[in-house]
Amino acid sequence: MTFLQPFILWGLPLLLIPIIIHLLNRLRHRPQPWAAMQFLRAANQSSINQAKLRQWLVLLFRVLAVIALVFFLSRPLAGGWLGWALSPAPEVVILVLDRSASMETVAGTSGKSRRAQAIELWSDALRALQSSRLVLLDSATRQPQELPGITALAHEQFTGATDTRADIPSLLQRAYAYLRESRSGAAEIWIASDLQESNWSPDDSQWERVMEQFAALPQKVRFRLLSFESPDTRNVSVSLVEAARRIRSGNRELNVVVDLDQSPTSPNPVVLRWTIGESSSQVEVDIPGQTLRWRNNFPLPSVKEIGWGQIEISADANPADNKLYFAFGAESLPTTLIVSAAAPPATRPLQLAGSDLSRSPEDWARVIVPGNFAALPLTNTALIVWSAPAMSGATPALLEQFVNSGGAILFLPQATESLSFAGLSFGEVTTARTNSLFAVTQWNELEGPLSRTQEGFGVPVRNLEVYRRAAIDGAGGVLATFEDGAPFLVRKALGKGEVFFCATSAEPGWSSLADGAVLVPMMQRMLQSGARRVNAASMVECNDLGLIDVSDWTRADANSSSDPRLQAGVYKVQDRFVAVNRPAVENDLNRITSDTARTLFRDVSFRLHEERGTASDRLQGEIWRVFLTLMLVFLLVEGLLILPGSTPADSRPKSKSAAKPAEVPA
Repeated sequence: MTFLQPFILWGLPLLLIPIIIHLLNRLRHRPQPWAAMQFLRAANQSSINQAKLRQWLVLLFRVLAVIALVFFLSRPLAGGWLGWALSPAPEVVILVLDRSASMETVAGTSGKSRRAQAIELWSDALRALQSSRLVLLDSATRQPQELPGITALAHEQFTGATDTRADIPSLLQRAYAYLRESRSGAAEIWIASDLQESNWSPDDSQWERVMEQFAALPQKVRFRLLSFESPDTRNVSVSLVEAARRIRSGNRELNVVVDLDQSPTSPNPVVLRWTIGESSSQVEVDIPGQTLRWRNNFPLPSVKEIGWGQIEISADANPADNKLYFAFGAESLPTTLIVSAAAPPATRPLQLAGSDLSRSPEDWARVIVPGNFAALPLTNTALIVWSAPAMSGATPALLEQFVNSGGAILFLPQATESLSFAGLSFGEVTTARTNSLFAVTQWNELEGPLSRTQEGFGVPVRNLEVYRRAAIDGAGGVLATFEDGAPFLVRKALGKGEVFFCATSAEPGWSSLADGAVLVPMMQRMLQSGARRVNAASMVECNDLGLIDVSDWTRADANSSSDPRLQAGVYKVQDRFVAVNRPAVENDLNRITSDTARTLFRDVSFRLHEERGTASDRLQGEIWRVFLTLMLVFLLVEGLLILPGSTPADSRPKSKSAAKPAEVPA
């Protein structure tokens, strides 16, 4: 048995107080021998023995009440047989196991991962519930499967490590569906998770709905959550942001961008090793805060060359997030598509700004009218510039699919008709006063389309002249603002891509964007951002392969075989390589608190077990209610013992003077 507030156990000496009071009360009257009363002592000896026994019982229950009070205030935890024998065995136990990559973090000082520690604690606790049916619902397969026994928890096919993510609300929804369809009796749902916020989504409205469904079930359902304390050791994760081919100064390169996240922060550098083809190297990287974006360019000699590579860091608290993979195919040129109903001279600046002018004019950006957009293939399109009236028909759905796959869209305003997409929209169009203009005074120079180059050169946004502008409404990240605080450029992430709304247009009478000093770097960086869509077929995440047939996928980076839907790695698919990585959300450093978890289960029977990872820990729960009940029982018994006895009737003979007077006749 352990305690959440063990310092209160120092109050155990308080049990001496009722003993001292009892002894002082006994010394209050000193006995004096008296010969005339000796015969009364012999007559009342049996009554005295009963009185002493009652006094000792009163003292005993007072001491026990103080002990129970101290244990109640110290919030004891009971595990193993004691913790689980207090509750009757349910008919079915549903084990909801988080098998995401973050669960491979070492649990405290145990030396085992949180996943392995949870399985061990479950196996130990389930021995007291041999009569219950066991159903496993893991985050990787997301399908309930009945286990033949406790020993099945040790099999890798059921509970092994994966590189997937978890969706706890959806798993509980499936647990509810299983209980409703199987018509099981009393059930307990045991959840093992590290409380990663991206996996729990506490703000999701699904929580309230699924808890109402559990509360409405006719059978009794109880929830037990096994959580883990945050690790004291440093953990650094590495995740892929982008890996795309580039042509720089006539040289072909593979530009790789990765994010390094650490918790807790540490001044010690991280050794980062990379392998691409037959060459490998390493470098020490300092992470000044919690996160760092690292870039590197790898030379590629041939336009038709295909290959793969990997980047890894040294071992830390979680080995599952220390490696990433990337692949690249033959060179394909990301292109820009301009949708506009204006005359060709008005769209010429947009076409030039979105093209690689070193190539032939056939490879420049294409310009089409809105009516032809739905029928046009978007195979190598990375950036769409929409400078046309509002969309209709299937166009909005096609644009949304384009962005979700990694593309970028830039919307420019129109003077006659408003436009909205992805929660952003253009509002009222205003014109600057005579001999005046709208000046852009603030913009993000650290990242985004208006950021500085690697050499430190900035975009001359301050020199931009804006004569007409449209208001931008909706929630998005503001990248640049006018002098009066109105947004000039707004960005919103949608799926794997990005949506941009610019407050002014490149058409004559709107601004000086057509000069190119701001328009060219802005559109070229948007084009680079959308280029990841062209390479999307080469790099995916484990959870993106749900219903895809992977029977012909073979592992290229290792001799062993594995399922790409569960394990990250490089796989050979026909004549190309595909890099499969764990989901980026598994690097989320945020965890929900225990109080937040209790709030999510407020409408159902719920108990939280906090695992501290020491060797003596077991799956524990608070049993303070037991000691509170015992204290009340002890005080009740003590109160009954000190009640005064009934007063015997007065048996003394009445005197003659007390006799009823005789009646005297008149």
